[in-house]
Amino acid sequence: MRFVLFYHSLVSDWNHGNAHFLRGIVRDLLRRGHTVRVFEPANGWSRANMLADGGPAALAAFHAAFPGLTSQTYDPAALDLDAALDGADVVLVHEWTDPALIVAAGRRRAQGGRFRLLFHDTHHRVVSRPEEMAALDLSGYDGILAFGEVLSARYRALGWSRSVWTWHEAADTALFHPLPGEPAEGDLVWIGNWGDGERTAELHEYLLDPVRSLRLTARVHGVRYPDAALAALERAGIAYGGWLPNHEAPRVFARHAVTVHVPRRPYVEALPGIPTIRVFEALACGIPLVCAPWDDAEGLFRPGTDYLVARDGRAMTELLRAVLLDKGLAASLAAHGLETIRARHTCAHRVDELMALLAAAGAPDTAHAPEREDIA
Repeated sequence: MRFVLFYHSLVSDWNHGNAHFLRGIVRDLLRRGHTVRVFEPANGWSRANMLADGGPAALAAFHAAFPGLTSQTYDPAALDLDAALDGADVVLVHEWTDPALIVAAGRRRAQGGRFRLLFHDTHHRVVSRPEEMAALDLSGYDGILAFGEVLSARYRALGWSRSVWTWHEAADTALFHPLPGEPAEGDLVWIGNWGDGERTAELHEYLLDPVRSLRLTARVHGVRYPDAALAALERAGIAYGGWLPNHEAPRVFARHAVTVHVPRRPYVEALPGIPTIRVFEALACGIPLVCAPWDDAEGLFRPGTDYLVARDGRAMTELLRAVLLDKGLAASLAAHGLETIRARHTCAHRVDELMALLAAAGAPDTAHAPEREDIA
């Protein structure tokens, strides 16, 4: 089939976690023999920041890390949408796309477009800022892909589309897998952004304070750290590594003994059951994971087996101590987390799910598409 995807960016993951999943999906679609065209705005916020931070070398590094993955840049004000959609069988439009383009794509479908049109939502605005989402006319869309059941339920209740499917993120296991033999660099690593005030207290309780208490050798990577956050890291004895291109994360995970998951408050309070992409990726790399509280409401994982959950900061300190001192515990967590990813949560699994729902939506027959390869 011929896929056309409108996303914020394929080439940049600078504060743009959706690029991680998108790359894995595109890679797997191409492996199965489909044609994929990805459109991203030429002056998109993430792309512009990546180039400002890493220069042309950052773009070259993307192409070296993801051979065969390309995107076409466009100006939202000048895009020839009919030409972009020409010949498409399936069109996916991400919720970060320009609102006028989202509406225009739905209008083309309603006016007789022969492609199947899906809206992909990977954010919490339909719950946290529904008035913004209500301004988007999704009536022409064949369905909505929401990255958690709580979002799907909200869309169903609002009646904004004929069909709504839950389509979780997953790990691109062509990239995220264990790398044995890497030299050890430290005890703990955390890869993530400060969070615009959405998890400041939680980062102190579940990351900075335990690291300082245990006197761990720790490193943090991410962007958009204000001066106060950088000062707090320094007081905790945590090295700050700045932006880390996502394709370098498996090597960094492999060089540390443990990582943590500290979800943003809106996800804990309003979006139970939705982990960040980093949970999938960390487990896929075989690094032991200890989480601040979050509710795996959809049973994606096996809490206590795939990862440990700390009820508070004191528990986080004790669990980190246990993982670092007990090699058997660390090995068990790594093995079980990896087992769950390989069994249920790879991008190949998600493409299988996409093909099934496209068949339900009346897309061209996919019966002859290559089946998902076993994950070694």
